[in-house]
Amino acid sequence: MPRFRFPRPRRPPQCLVLAVVSAGCWLIGSPAAWAASSVLAVATIDQTISNITTWIVGLLAGLATLFLTIGGVRYLMAGGDPGEVEKAKGALRSAGQGYMLAILAPVIVTVLKKMVGA
Repeated sequence: MPRFRFPRPRRPPQCLVLAVVSAGCWLIGSPAAWAASSVLAVATIDQTISNITTWIVGLLAGLATLFLTIGGVRYLMAGGDPGEVEKAKGALRSAGQGYMLAILAPVIVTVLKKMVGA
């Protein structure tokens, strides 16, 4: 009796990939988007540190969301393969750690500012 084989995951259609890439390039390279932005001057070091902390939290949350998505897709596509399930769990664990770092980043910056005396 032949064993049941799970179907191979299908690739997304090329037109979908092309649409997503072209939309991303349009949003990033739009002259209207660049013309609307203005250069802002920072008055104090505290404001600079606050801005950098905000950027770091945003990047950490974005990366954690990416790892969460990758882990979820891997878990769904594992098909019962124990190795793939472990890889998916590792990606989900990394996403959790990324979210924890994003939550703790402002706290860490505040503690370091108090230690330095700023």
